[in-house]
Amino acid sequence: MTVEGECGEVVSVNTEESNPYLTAKIVVSYVRHHRLVPDQLADLITSVHRAIGHVGQPPGPEEVLTPAVSVRRSVHRDHVICLDCGYRGKTLTRHIAARHGLSADEYRQRWGLRSNHLLTAPAYSEQRSALAKSLGLGRKLAEPVAPAKRQKASSPGIDAARNPKAKRTRGSRPASKSNVEAAVSTSAERRRSRARPASPSA
Repeated sequence: MTVEGECGEVVSVNTEESNPYLTAKIVVSYVRHHRLVPDQLADLITSVHRAIGHVGQPPGPEEVLTPAVSVRRSVHRDHVICLDCGYRGKTLTRHIAARHGLSADEYRQRWGLRSNHLLTAPAYSEQRSALAKSLGLGRKLAEPVAPAKRQKASSPGIDAARNPKAKRTRGSRPASKSNVEAAVSTSAERRRSRARPASPSA
């Protein structure tokens, strides 16, 4: 039986040895863990069916890979191009996983690319970075600042007693010497009047 492959090539599949139930089981398991668009489902079934048909057969000669575009022209500012099929998009990570069943590292290894080869368009990366910064993602929360401790205001009388050189306020005037002497003499006269015996009645 001949079927059309992923990129349009015609390949032969040994349908006698392949099990449709096993193919369906593998496809269902893959779809549960990956997102696919309806157009990619047919390619996935074909790939799994072909892989099962080749199980147990001697390996054929190594396929010489021919990229859809040159590696230098595969990365543009607004889009990137898949070397397998020529697909153009802002990013290739999801495409190569769904369409070709490859991770980013496997894709680079398949085509002999460097580990820093871009799979996302630079303009799209800058756009996502600006959006993340505008939303405040990736910033550390500022540590709360402890409130300053308020110093208790001491009364001017206590400060003056502790420090005789402390400045006096306008309302606090020291008592004059004459006022002190007058208060002492007044209290002495009161004591004397209390101590005198009462005069006899006439």
